[in-house]
Amino acid sequence: MHEKNTLEYLNRQIELAKKGGGDDKIEAQHKKGKLTARERIELLLDRDSFQELGMLVSHRSRDFGLDKQTFLGDGVVTGYGTVNGRLVYVFSQDFTVLGGSLSEAHAEKIVKIMDLAIKNGAPMIGLNDSGGARIQEGVVSLGGYADIFYRNTLASGVIPQISAILGPCAGGAVYSPAITDFNIMVEHSSYMFVTGPNVVKTVTHEEVSSEDLGGASAHSIKSGVAHFSAPNEVDAIEKIKKLLSYLPQNCEENAPDLPYEAGNDIREELNNVVPENPNTPYDIKDVICKIVDSKSFLEVNKDFAENIVVGFARLAGKSIGIVANQPAFLAGVLDIHSSKKAARFVRFCDAFNIPLLVFVDVPGFLPGTDQEWNAIITNGAKLLYAFSEATVPRISLITRKAYGGAYDVMNSKHIGADLNFAWPSAEIAVMGAKGATEIIFKKEIQEAANPEEMLAMKEEEYKDRFANPYAAAARGYIDEIIEPQFTRQRLIRGFKMLENKVGNLPKKKHGNIPL
Repeated sequence: MHEKNTLEYLNRQIELAKKGGGDDKIEAQHKKGKLTARERIELLLDRDSFQELGMLVSHRSRDFGLDKQTFLGDGVVTGYGTVNGRLVYVFSQDFTVLGGSLSEAHAEKIVKIMDLAIKNGAPMIGLNDSGGARIQEGVVSLGGYADIFYRNTLASGVIPQISAILGPCAGGAVYSPAITDFNIMVEHSSYMFVTGPNVVKTVTHEEVSSEDLGGASAHSIKSGVAHFSAPNEVDAIEKIKKLLSYLPQNCEENAPDLPYEAGNDIREELNNVVPENPNTPYDIKDVICKIVDSKSFLEVNKDFAENIVVGFARLAGKSIGIVANQPAFLAGVLDIHSSKKAARFVRFCDAFNIPLLVFVDVPGFLPGTDQEWNAIITNGAKLLYAFSEATVPRISLITRKAYGGAYDVMNSKHIGADLNFAWPSAEIAVMGAKGATEIIFKKEIQEAANPEEMLAMKEEEYKDRFANPYAAAARGYIDEIIEPQFTRQRLIRGFKMLENKVGNLPKKKHGNIPL
């Protein structure tokens, strides 16, 4: 029998493939504090559930000495398995093989697994650790990237796509994670940028480190590209597993419910959470955590655009998405970054049948030349568009301020919200009492013997008429003004009532969101 027809030969090939770039490269990976491609998959998937595909693939290039550098698997481990018993597809780039560089064969393996994920309706998880395109292969490696980007786009809104950046991710490589739904980066060992520090220095004469230019901190705080950052790879992979628990397998399904036993849903502490002084800040996360199931809130983009809070939680065991103005940061004002952050989150939840709960305490949009010249109009409209387009169950709770156009944008009844509640502390008006008074009663104030006294008197008059939820309730824009302690109870009942909601948009190819 020919050697290649024996089990011994097969087992040797498998062992060779599992070694990646060899023991010395694996040791170098560990010295950097990084795990290997296979170790990462082992941490992510349920024990013994991984089924590898394409283990014996090798590249076909003969240029620039590549014919002497052939590795089984060609720098990426691909396959499928389960996370908490649920099917997922995964690719894990192997930095020990030619720096994890992407070749034609490497890309074909990823594309094959993405096609399977789309056809079978299960999440796609990419564990990225690559030096970029394999330069020796030229345009075929670039074509491989484009094939992946195309699948990312086709899969968008069909299956959840999660990217973990566990090493370098530069040049064209960044666009795949950019199209996926969530990016997770590891502090001090991963980075993302379109052009690296050397190119930046050559072109703009700026001196910047890889970490400052595109590290986890930069993308978590400054750009918002990273939805989560983690201190190490183990924590990053745990975050992926936790995130998956809130998500359905695909756009045709609902997120899994957790067992829930009804208990006392009264939260008396909510009665005192909003300060008496309307200008005193409070932390909306305290409100969220008092209303949702215990320890269930998973914040997304925590350190970016902190004037709005988004994330997943559970209410009576069911997965919901939360969007909330944050009065503890910039008074909860809407600006460019917060509008984009919330809009993308709303669109994700709507794509995957996750009901939306919106907490409103917004004094308006941030004024100024910086905002106007950088298109706050278009960017604010993104959030308006996202809510208007969403057909999932949508409930809003106005805790305090809901002023001006920001009232409209934050999931108001007028743009399709199903239920709108308000606390007695709510102020629903075109603008704050002082500013409104100065405009409406300008002449009377100027002509008064004591302008300051007249201003104060007219301000109180305005507050009595408009700075409360009752005018909106009288018009039916607010469905119920509720005592704060009963909020959780009302929300559970509301979402239960909306479980079978069907919403149909006008027939179209797709809308033209104000990008």
